[in-house]
Amino acid sequence: METPKIIGLQKLNEQWTTESPFISVTYHKDMYPPGTDQQGVEEKWLEGRDLGEDFKLKDGFRMYHGKTVPGFPVHPHKGFETVTIILKGVIDHFDSKGSSCRYADGDVQWLTTGRGYQHSEMFPLVNEDGPNPLEMFQIWLNLDRKGKRTDPEYKMFWREDIPVIENHFNGKKTIVKIIAGELYGIHSLEPNPASWAKDKNHHVGIYLIHMEPGATFTIPKGSGTMNRNLYFYEGDTIQLEGVTIKSNYRCKLVGDEEIVIVNGEQNSSILILEGEPINEPVAQFGPFVMNTKEEIYNTFAEYNKTKFGGWKWDRPDPVNDRNAGRFVKYPDGRIEEPGAGTN
Repeated sequence: METPKIIGLQKLNEQWTTESPFISVTYHKDMYPPGTDQQGVEEKWLEGRDLGEDFKLKDGFRMYHGKTVPGFPVHPHKGFETVTIILKGVIDHFDSKGSSCRYADGDVQWLTTGRGYQHSEMFPLVNEDGPNPLEMFQIWLNLDRKGKRTDPEYKMFWREDIPVIENHFNGKKTIVKIIAGELYGIHSLEPNPASWAKDKNHHVGIYLIHMEPGATFTIPKGSGTMNRNLYFYEGDTIQLEGVTIKSNYRCKLVGDEEIVIVNGEQNSSILILEGEPINEPVAQFGPFVMNTKEEIYNTFAEYNKTKFGGWKWDRPDPVNDRNAGRFVKYPDGRIEEPGAGTN
């Protein structure tokens, strides 16, 4: 289905198709049972699973690479950024630089892996008396050649600080969270210095849009050279410039036109990714994204030799204390908490 403003339509699968400057986007939605004393899953729920590689939805959830606590035990990255948006649930992060953190329920972690990094991302089941829902996106944003050589670092966008636009049209509400970029004069928080999104001329936008039934919202005009994709991941139908789109579809849109979204009869949720492409070759193998195959080979050799700083924790899947709040503890001992700054 093509119109002057909709130039591609694709059914969503487990890993959503993206375009430069993005590498991939993965959407996770799991309903975990009550947690054990160790914030893991009771053994009765683990029977029949391919633990360590559990990506099939069973009983409402997946363990991913976790064996007792769901999630992703220690693994390496190099050459790109992860933007992790946790809509519901809890994520515990530990890394090869000695940093740890817990973030949850609307927070965003912006991680530049740069020249090499190891971390774990676990989903502790902090609730012992009821379900532990998880809903999140992880977006891989590429780095240019210079960025791929930078030191790894990350920062938290606490939910209290993320800019939000609330739009009303005919009494119906649309809420837009601006993770990256600018909409109607409202700018996102600042990404890391090496990020492709740091330069405003790259027009990188990451927007989460939630619309009430019958609501209308207009995506403003961007540039004619940007890639712009809309992911309609929850709801019934929306109309884009009069064309009806069902949920669970990706729409590739032109960048240099306004796009009017009219929601259908159910609440709808939409992710928009846009930005100028990084006009450099891409060579990817698993968690490494470089410019050439030779650089990929060199990255494997480097990782085998250095482990990107090694692993400072006593297990591959560490978690914080059940009662820990949202925080970051940096390698130098500084602690940052929402609204409290860094101590």
